[in-house]
Amino acid sequence: MADSKKSWTHLDDINRVFCCKKTSMSEYVQEHWKEDAFFGFQFLNGVNPIMIRRCTALPSNFPVTDSMVFPDGQASLAEEMQKGHIFLCDYKNMDGVQANIVNGKQQYLMAPLVLLQKTPDDKMMPIAIQLKQQPAADNPIFLPTDSEYDWLLAKIFVRSADFSEHQLNVHLMRTHLLAEVFAVSLLRNLPMVHPLYKLLLPHTRYTLQINFLARLRLISKEGVFTLFSSSGGEGMMTILRRSLSSVTYRSLCIPEDIKDRGLEAIPNFYYRDDGLRLWDVIHRFVQRVLGYYYKNDLEVQKDSELQTWILEIFEHGFLSKRNTGIPERFTTVAELIKFVTMVIFTGSAQHAAVNSGQYDFGGWMPNTPISLQLPPPTTKGQTTEATMLNTLPDVNVTVQGMATLWLLSQQSTDFVPLGQYPEDHFTEESPQRMVKGFQKELEVLSAAIKDRNEHLEVPYVYLDPVEVENSVAI
Repeated sequence: MADSKKSWTHLDDINRVFCCKKTSMSEYVQEHWKEDAFFGFQFLNGVNPIMIRRCTALPSNFPVTDSMVFPDGQASLAEEMQKGHIFLCDYKNMDGVQANIVNGKQQYLMAPLVLLQKTPDDKMMPIAIQLKQQPAADNPIFLPTDSEYDWLLAKIFVRSADFSEHQLNVHLMRTHLLAEVFAVSLLRNLPMVHPLYKLLLPHTRYTLQINFLARLRLISKEGVFTLFSSSGGEGMMTILRRSLSSVTYRSLCIPEDIKDRGLEAIPNFYYRDDGLRLWDVIHRFVQRVLGYYYKNDLEVQKDSELQTWILEIFEHGFLSKRNTGIPERFTTVAELIKFVTMVIFTGSAQHAAVNSGQYDFGGWMPNTPISLQLPPPTTKGQTTEATMLNTLPDVNVTVQGMATLWLLSQQSTDFVPLGQYPEDHFTEESPQRMVKGFQKELEVLSAAIKDRNEHLEVPYVYLDPVEVENSVAI
């Protein structure tokens, strides 16, 4: 089927491929992918939980009215925003991107805006979708009250845009490539006897190798992503450049990121709950280890190898842009502890959160199409099931995407979970004792997450410490 350039003629036909490789979560997705509640759920607990933010004022280019979303007049957007119940996902990174040509056919990539509402029963429900950035007569705002296939196809275009945003910005840029920056600077500037080298080396395991393979097999001229994704080729570089310009230090630190997006109090947000607890556990461990070696701020300031490490990260990873908030040098022990916490969290927990569920959520292709081959509807009331099927990617594109997501979601055969250090780099008794304390805290957190998941219809497993790899290794 990898050679078939035919379109799908029925959704059931996709199951011929899907039935070969299933997970319990991918089966759940196949059953629920059309539902608004599940569409909204994925912005919180899917593979891209960093897009959604609280909306306090509608963007000027998204002219949603009360009559559109509250036709019964029982509420207003202003009231709901004031209560903190309205949320926005804006895919402006995709605006104007040159979409790919696949199987000799032009593909389509939208830059949608999505408005969501937290309902009284604590669900995150989509209430309006605009598929292009600029409002126009031929760019309608789609609503849940529209026809079945108008609304479903609008959500499919959002999910396809989310695939590109997730793969290029959230996954590749913010975990793989940043982890490589941290690793290369570490190997260039810190000797093996340096305490930071000993602390961070296990969190760089396989990162350079897996990124080499990604460059060779995924994003090269003949790579799967380049050949089959709507954002492959020229569009990929545009999105990566825009993504880099949006990376800030605060956005890489989950406590500040959650606060900046206004998501502190939203219910059923397990990425946030587990991520914050993991950040705290990692922070305490780093604080103990680095506090053992650096007794005061002056010792940090005088460590020339440490200062060269952070300077190269600032210059080569963040292009010497001070507006990112990335430090050029460390002046205090506290600054060092926070930055090293972010480095470990990015290469372990954050990567697990955005990588491990890729097949779970994308294995059933209609939920996460890697490309779409018809433009979006310009008027309402014309879309049919046949329109949707002709818009979905061809058979070969589907199976190439599924195979890739399956491989990327697998644990490596010599998987090392977070906090396990098979090679004892620390020889002193105190750091070794701190490692054991770190492992104990991770065990307690893992047990708490497992207990919570027993009571959930859709368990959130991706930040359970036993499922989190020590480094970007796949």
